[in-house]
Amino acid sequence: MEQAQAAVKDAEGAGRDKTPRTERGRRTLRKLLDAAAAEFGERGFHEASISAITRRAGTALGSFYTYFDSKEEIFQALVRYMSERLRDHVTPIVQEAPDEIAAERAGLLSFLTFVREHRELYRIIDEAEFVDYASYRRHYETTVERIRQRLESGAARGEIRADVGEVHAWAIGGMNVFLGMRYGLWDADADIADIARIANDLLANGLAKRD
Repeated sequence: MEQAQAAVKDAEGAGRDKTPRTERGRRTLRKLLDAAAAEFGERGFHEASISAITRRAGTALGSFYTYFDSKEEIFQALVRYMSERLRDHVTPIVQEAPDEIAAERAGLLSFLTFVREHRELYRIIDEAEFVDYASYRRHYETTVERIRQRLESGAARGEIRADVGEVHAWAIGGMNVFLGMRYGLWDADADIADIARIANDLLANGLAKRD
C-alpha cells in the first residue's frame, strides 16, 4: 500500500495532502490505481475516462476526486505505482541470488514473469513518454540505477569485472526491456527461464568465439 500512497504524494506535488489516513481510504486508493492500470492498459490515455476508472474500481465518482484532480494526475501516479510494483516484485528475488551473475539472471526472469502478469505495463510506460515525460524518464532512470548499484556491489565483492558502471547498467536495462517486449508481450509460449539463461550467458561470457 505504500506504493499507492507514494504515488499520490508524487502526483500532488506541492498541493493539498491527499494521502489516505484510514485503512478504508488506502483500499479505495489501491482500487483506483489498479482500475486505472486496466483502463489505461486497454484503452490508452486519450480514450480512457475517469468515469470508466471509477466503474472498474467499484467506487463513486466523488471518491476519485478525494485523491486525484484529473486524469493526468492519476496517470502520473500510476506510472510511479507500476514502477514500484515492478521493483518490489524483482528486488526480493534478486537479493536471494548467490552472486551478481545469478542475480541478473533472476532479475530478468522475474521481470519477464511480471510482464506476463501485467501486460499493461508497457503501454502505460510507453504512453508516459508523451503524457508525462518526467515520469517516463524517472521510471527508466530509477530502474537502471538499481541495476548499476547491483553491478557495483558485485564488483566490490569480486564477482564481476571491476570497471562496471552506468553504461553497463543501461545496456543490461535496454536488453531487459526488449526481451520483455518480445517474450513477455509478443510470445506467451516461450520458455522464459531459457530466455533468461541465454541472456545471462551473454552477460557472463560475451559474444567472443569459444574454443
